[in-house]
Amino acid sequence: MKIEEVKLFTGTESKYLAEKISDYYNEPLGNLRLQRFSDGEMSPVIEESVRGSYVFFIQSTFAPSDNLWELLLMIDAARRASAKYITAVIPYFGYARQDRKDKPRVCIAAKLKANVLQAAGANRVMTLDFHSDQLQGFFDIPVDHLKSDFIFMPYLKKRNLTNAVFASPDVGGVKRARKYAKYFEKPLVICDKYRKRANEVAEMTVIGEVEGKDVILVDDLADTAGTLCKAAKMLKDKGASSVRAICTHPVLSGNAYENIANSELEELITTDTIPLKKELDKIKVLSTAKLFARAIRNTHDNKSLSQLFWE
Repeated sequence: MKIEEVKLFTGTESKYLAEKISDYYNEPLGNLRLQRFSDGEMSPVIEESVRGSYVFFIQSTFAPSDNLWELLLMIDAARRASAKYITAVIPYFGYARQDRKDKPRVCIAAKLKANVLQAAGANRVMTLDFHSDQLQGFFDIPVDHLKSDFIFMPYLKKRNLTNAVFASPDVGGVKRARKYAKYFEKPLVICDKYRKRANEVAEMTVIGEVEGKDVILVDDLADTAGTLCKAAKMLKDKGASSVRAICTHPVLSGNAYENIANSELEELITTDTIPLKKELDKIKVLSTAKLFARAIRNTHDNKSLSQLFWE
């Protein structure tokens, strides 16, 4: 049986990660040139044949919106060039937080994004840690929803966790934190927060015992890092010996870096789905490249991805 050729391409802002993925995959990135008109309009040009190929476009869709638009244009170009199968590899799936209509006259941006990816010609989506698992149901094409457990759990296993407690910074993240607590056989505590508006925590309380414990907060992303920093202070005030946090996506907008630097957090462990805007001693970055390279290979070889999930 003939095995179709694999072609890896990258968008502009995710080249730093795509290069590492291609190294692990042992396949060079394909030739793609992004033309720009004087008004900023983009026109990606694939400079090699993709006819009959399995094409993987690697592009996180963090701000600005040009990153999403560039991905859509690349997918459309490959579809019109007769690529056999197109996978959008989106390490950070932006707009995932807008996944429901929680008040009148608002959009459901995550569903709209799923629609346009499919309309552009994507046959498959591969991503890491959706904001909520149910986003997979927004798609009518296969979604490979990888988990950061594959990256964080081996790292944590090398640390001294004898006095550890795992914590969720909000009620919505309890399932995520409970998985870590269950695996390491440690207690779980919950920080219950109340927001008056987006990116602003008005009130927070702790459910559980943390006195004398080394607390590890578990979250999927840090935006302004306000929640994590406020949770860290509250946990220290409740008697925690130390507070660390793991989060998959370092959005880190606004005053996030200053918030982290001045917080009670001893360490923020994150990944490279989004490039850091600046280095900070408190931030430890773990690479997702090996995980995505293995997922791409298994997808192309029609092999199960279950081995990439930490049980």
